[in-house]
Amino acid sequence: MPSRLIPFFALLVSFSVSNLAISQMIVGHRGASYDAPENTLAAFQLAWDQNADGIEGDFYLTRDAKIVCIHDRDTKRTTGANLRVEDSTLAELRKLDAGQWKDPKWDSERIPTFAEVLQTVPEGRTFVIEIKSDRKLVPHLKTELDRLDHSKIKLLIICFDEHVIADCKRLLPEVKAHWLTGFKQNKDTQAWSPTADHISKVVKRSGADGVGMQGQTRVINADFIDSLKQNECDEFHVWTINSATDAKFFASLGAFGITTDRPAMIRDALEPVASR
Repeated sequence: MPSRLIPFFALLVSFSVSNLAISQMIVGHRGASYDAPENTLAAFQLAWDQNADGIEGDFYLTRDAKIVCIHDRDTKRTTGANLRVEDSTLAELRKLDAGQWKDPKWDSERIPTFAEVLQTVPEGRTFVIEIKSDRKLVPHLKTELDRLDHSKIKLLIICFDEHVIADCKRLLPEVKAHWLTGFKQNKDTQAWSPTADHISKVVKRSGADGVGMQGQTRVINADFIDSLKQNECDEFHVWTINSATDAKFFASLGAFGITTDRPAMIRDALEPVASR
């Protein structure tokens, strides 16, 4: 290639990657959880303020059959009080301070309900619902979605349990769902699991619309994604990406969504210079 053409082709590649990148959905992981206490209304509102395309929240069912937003099985890490969520009532959980662990300025934050989180979602944006409870939560989720107006927003259900995903696709077939998976490396063989073939089989078996994968750059590459697509698993998102370099890499592979604790930083990394 003539040397005078090299800058032109470098510019062309950069332009192509930039234009691909802006199509990725940027999702605030538990809200803008780098800056605000995770899974609180403050964190979700901050994610919208940071121009996130979506928010992801974690949901458990309480003893009195209310759906609340919290990541852990108990409240110890984020409130200081040690209550098991599924053994507690909504009223008991509402008494807890869910923000001060992050910073005293957040001491007014409480554990929100599913409905409260949904109501923060602006028109046209996406609400990613991670089910942390087992299958018993799904009928209650359907009841809530039947009751609440979500006609102007997008929904995506995610879960590590393929049986929960199967139940969601049976009871809520119109709602998109992704099966979640992390990756583990065998210390003896150095092989990573699950394989692309296994992921595709679970997606197909559960009726999922795609997969949400841990953003492990030692596993996920163009060949891995090609293997997924060859097995009819065409849609994937990655979590939790807090590196601009990793975000650009997964965008270049065609990720449907990039989940991050830092929506503003990732958007800034992915947006073409010309659009700023």
